[in-house]
Amino acid sequence: MMEWETVIGLEIHAQLATKTKIFSGASTAYGAEPNSQACAIDLGLPGVLPVLNREVARMAAMFGLAIDAEIAHRSVFARKNYFYPDLPKGYQISQYELPIVRKGQLRIDLEDGSSKTVGVTRAHLEEDAGKSLHEDFHGLSGIDLNRAGTPLLEIVSEPDLRSAKEAVAYMKKLHQLVVYLGICDGNMQEGSFRCDANVSVRPKGEPKFGTRAEIKNLNSFRFVERAIEFEIERQIDLIEAGGRVVQETRLYDPDRGETRSMRGKEEANDYRYFPDPDLLPLVLDDEFIAAARASLPELPEVKKRRFVEHYGLSAYDAAVLTTSRALGDYYEAVVAALGGEPKLCANWVMGDLSAFLNKEGQDIAESPVSAAQLAGLLRRIQDRTISGKIAKDVFEALWAGEGDADAIIAQRGLKQITDTSAIEQVIDDVIAANPAQLAQYRAGKDKLFGFFVGQVMKLSKGKANPQQVNDLLAEKLKG
Repeated sequence: MMEWETVIGLEIHAQLATKTKIFSGASTAYGAEPNSQACAIDLGLPGVLPVLNREVARMAAMFGLAIDAEIAHRSVFARKNYFYPDLPKGYQISQYELPIVRKGQLRIDLEDGSSKTVGVTRAHLEEDAGKSLHEDFHGLSGIDLNRAGTPLLEIVSEPDLRSAKEAVAYMKKLHQLVVYLGICDGNMQEGSFRCDANVSVRPKGEPKFGTRAEIKNLNSFRFVERAIEFEIERQIDLIEAGGRVVQETRLYDPDRGETRSMRGKEEANDYRYFPDPDLLPLVLDDEFIAAARASLPELPEVKKRRFVEHYGLSAYDAAVLTTSRALGDYYEAVVAALGGEPKLCANWVMGDLSAFLNKEGQDIAESPVSAAQLAGLLRRIQDRTISGKIAKDVFEALWAGEGDADAIIAQRGLKQITDTSAIEQVIDDVIAANPAQLAQYRAGKDKLFGFFVGQVMKLSKGKANPQQVNDLLAEKLKG
């Protein structure tokens, strides 16, 4: 059997997080009534002229700097001509020969623990088209032009990806980066971050690329992986059966788990690109680029490395805590409020806090437990006011909004028993109540130690200090 190699390149559209559109003052807010946020410029009415939103240039420059790319001091907007009902002007304003960002790179981590650098060919600015609506129109289609003119940054990778999993890893890393930078909200359900995948196969060792198919508008990591895997299998089966792959645009059907042909793949000359006569070249001076660089936050890889070096965390813990900028900030706020104990803080942020957030489907920014409140709870574990087990009950009460940790501990009488004589009395009562188990333990059945610990904790209602219980019980059981 012939061995095949997959070649994948991704074109990712990130909606820039501006309040207004790329060439007009119309709002970009999601969820408005259809066609309520499309002004004369978005509709391409006669006599209107586009004016570039300065913020989109700043955000594009930030992205380019974050991936070590070239920022073009001069870039040009072009008209990409095609007809579609949701494209009112009959052309899309984009960038073609002279994009704002060129020749970047992004390092991704793979499942086997290795890493890989993926080239970024370009990132260019463009306006989004409207949206065709096919439901509830009884055989007709509706057109919503609210998205027309929404600013996009299209990020085009080199064909460096060799599997569906690599493609997903790259897409996730890019998603993390644009959200970290604050230039995109990353909401895939709302269309803020979506992907077109170019997939081809070739015999292993063959230097020439095979014929590629483009899978359009993938809006989830799961769909990207499934669509690419299906397309790889489809192309290999087709070639091995004596057929040939044709260059085309395909759509992914998640219900059937398959891609299907949409139209023949257009070439650049089909779009008749030419510089937009209504827009001057975009010129960025050194001062503008320096200001964009100064506005960059600490990038994920830098933050992860700092968490390892400064807080002594494992690479895994640091990676989890820097998944989002907000999560990393929350963690650092907990450590600062507690005044240390970075590992204890990490365990609680990644453990109980994240579990509750996942259960409620909430983001860290929506957490009802503030960093200061969590630090207050951990302080009581630290000074042995409560045990780790009781702390979980206190956290649940914190989440429910019952006050801070000290108030909950006092109200529920959860203060840990650390008085040695009081713990000894409980141990004595347990030993007296279980003579048969005591005899078995002293006869060599060491596993019964856990039984006695459980009985002591039960009798003390979980309030006895676990370490003291273990130490004192070991002495008492010796006899």
